[in-house]
Amino acid sequence: MQTDFYHGLLSLLVVIAAVVMGGCGSSGAVPRPLPVPGRAVPPPAAPRTAQAPPAPSPAGPASATPGQPPSDFYALTGTALSLRGTPYRNGGSDPSGFDCSGFTQYVFSQHGIALPREVKEQYSSGQAVKPEEVVPGDLLFFTTVAPGASHVGISLGGDEFVHAPSSTGVVRVEHVNTEYWSRRFVGARRIQG
Repeated sequence: MQTDFYHGLLSLLVVIAAVVMGGCGSSGAVPRPLPVPGRAVPPPAAPRTAQAPPAPSPAGPASATPGQPPSDFYALTGTALSLRGTPYRNGGSDPSGFDCSGFTQYVFSQHGIALPREVKEQYSSGQAVKPEEVVPGDLLFFTTVAPGASHVGISLGGDEFVHAPSSTGVVRVEHVNTEYWSRRFVGARRIQG
């Protein structure tokens, strides 16, 4: 009798699992693999000039809204993460070595988006974003060596960002909410491709 109970329970669990898994599989969504450090970066597309999204029209909001991430934030942040461990090089803007703005300029260029070279110019690009509306792919700016925006990184979502700091010498992920970075945060910008 107890065996029949467990057999019936097991059959019920198999049916439930098949229904649940069948629902997920029928959505048509294709999962994308996680970025793998060291994997080749896709060839760059033709650069586009970074600019603020168009103003909303009277008929409704524009396609780029404050809560909307850059065109393909997954690919963009994947490219940034694939460069972890790249050494810091003052004035560097390629995988042999980066400074902070060279890193962000390079990552965006791999997705066909042209950014200015200097931090202050990048801070003037795109659209300002409130701290509570930051999404993966937004640029985060900090004051470190000079007043105003003097350091930049790329948001990964939550409180994480990836950047090329000079302090430890390699591209790495850090938390915005640490005492050091939170005191130095000056703003965020969204760059639409």
